[in-house]
Amino acid sequence: MPILHYLHQLQNCAKHRSIVSTKQLHAHFIKLGVTQFLALSNTLLNVYGKCSLLQDALQLFDEMPQRDHVSWATFLTTQNQANLPDKTLSMFPAMFSLDRLLPDDFVFASLVKACGSLGAIKQGKQVHGNFLVSPYFDDDVVKSSLVDMYAKCGLPDDSRLVFDSIKLKNMASWTAIIYGYARKGRKEEALELFLRVPLKNLFAWTALISGLIQSGNGVDAFGLFVKMRRQGISIIDPLVLSSIVGASANLAMLELGKQVHGLVIQLGYESCVFISNALVDMYAKCSDMSAARDVFSRMSQRDVVSWTSIIVGAAQHGQAEEALSLYDNMILNEVKPNEVTFVGLIYACSHVGLVNRGRELFKSMVEDYGIHPSLQHYTCLLDLLGRSGHLEEAESVINLMPFKPDEPTWAALLSACKQYRNAKMAIKFADHLFSLKPEEPSTYILLSNTYASSGLWEHASKARHLLESLEVRKEPGYSYIYFGKESQMFYAGETSHPMKDKIFGLLNELDVEMRRRGYVPDTSYILHNTDHQEKERQLFWHSERLAVAYGLLKSVPGTVIRIVKNLRVCGDCHTVLKLISDIVQREIVVRDAKRYHHFKGGKCSCNDFW
Repeated sequence: MPILHYLHQLQNCAKHRSIVSTKQLHAHFIKLGVTQFLALSNTLLNVYGKCSLLQDALQLFDEMPQRDHVSWATFLTTQNQANLPDKTLSMFPAMFSLDRLLPDDFVFASLVKACGSLGAIKQGKQVHGNFLVSPYFDDDVVKSSLVDMYAKCGLPDDSRLVFDSIKLKNMASWTAIIYGYARKGRKEEALELFLRVPLKNLFAWTALISGLIQSGNGVDAFGLFVKMRRQGISIIDPLVLSSIVGASANLAMLELGKQVHGLVIQLGYESCVFISNALVDMYAKCSDMSAARDVFSRMSQRDVVSWTSIIVGAAQHGQAEEALSLYDNMILNEVKPNEVTFVGLIYACSHVGLVNRGRELFKSMVEDYGIHPSLQHYTCLLDLLGRSGHLEEAESVINLMPFKPDEPTWAALLSACKQYRNAKMAIKFADHLFSLKPEEPSTYILLSNTYASSGLWEHASKARHLLESLEVRKEPGYSYIYFGKESQMFYAGETSHPMKDKIFGLLNELDVEMRRRGYVPDTSYILHNTDHQEKERQLFWHSERLAVAYGLLKSVPGTVIRIVKNLRVCGDCHTVLKLISDIVQREIVVRDAKRYHHFKGGKCSCNDFW
């Protein structure tokens, strides 16, 4: 049979992603001895790549008696498509050392794409330099890849320089530059470019919306999404839906998230794994674990992200037993856990004191799955050991781990020392923490109280003075609450709200009942040089209390009150919210800067560790 006939058969295999037929043809080629035809081997290599048969592609590539630019470009593209950009870059030097070939435009494009995927800007600039001195220096396809690479690496101005040099700008370069500026929060420039794009199709809208979401401009992104819908843009690709679901999660906008979920169902995208994963994550972050479980249970296919999202969600909400049970099911379903899975699992163990299980999971992560522990893994392990009173073991881990502990790690251990009345270790840990020049106001409170309880008044005074200087720079505390489409934000000490009198009156009533039950304000959380009465007043007007009072006044009786706070809940407010949940018999969920607190019947899901 002529070679052209075999090429046609391979093209059919590629079209239908037919793995069996491809392998049968390969065996037939070997039997006939026609694998020496370079065009045939290159086409076969391309088919293996499209069928995601990476090992077969690698074996074929290694066994090819000769390789040309097409061979290299095809194989490097296969590596990128298999999400192995690091392999693309590590293999590239062999192109010259083995085959004495210099990169062409297709190879340059593959290398640039790999650098963009890895965020490897140093290597990316080297590739860019080599491209400029090559015969292909004016190739617009490679330039378009460079625009995308610089955008992904957070360098929109470098991206713009390349973009402006492209003679015939395609949609890929337009979407990349728009995304690059939006992702860096440079909204005006992103919008200006969007207005200039020749074709405002779904992909241009997606670049703008997803970039703004990633830069923290979720509210603006929602507005643009609504505008896109009003203009009748057909959602033929679900990526924009995934991004907007993510925005709902970041903003804890449960009602909007539900509306987007309805749109997902309406458009028939609920079966997309990555959309369902985003929905699980959104409901978990919006503190509706029941809805997260429901989405997860209805997924026909689940990947590692699906399992990890529900496991981490359960862990963050204090549902440790559920998180560990889900992990057991994940392993039974032969899904390999990743780094994030183990962060959630060890975090879950720390909140119920499962020290042995936590140690086992940490060991399994390394020995069974070959995952190198990050600082976050060590922080979770140290938190577990500290909470359980294993302070000496925690110190041994610190001495052996390849990272320097950060502020949250030392603070967690210092809190544990305070709980277990280990003054000697407390001072040791406090000195380490103090040397880091902490940025969290609550850390200085912890330091001051630790030093004061040990009689180190000079150190305690220094911590207080440093906090006072920090108070000038720190972000003001605020909390916000959503009711359907309505939202309200409250700042600490706010006295200008139109419902101020009603809020104040309700808080006063609750305060009377709390004191009757034995509540005494803990003014140690206020380190300003003011009298005791003024400190109590400042606690009284903390933003989460204002938001809770507003929620009680405005919401339907029996509904859950959900609040998001930008800082950590202070210890006194934590006590108050537990008491209020019992007095009014309502569940109050607070998502603060570190975790979720479910207050119900006078208790909190965090078991009073935060």
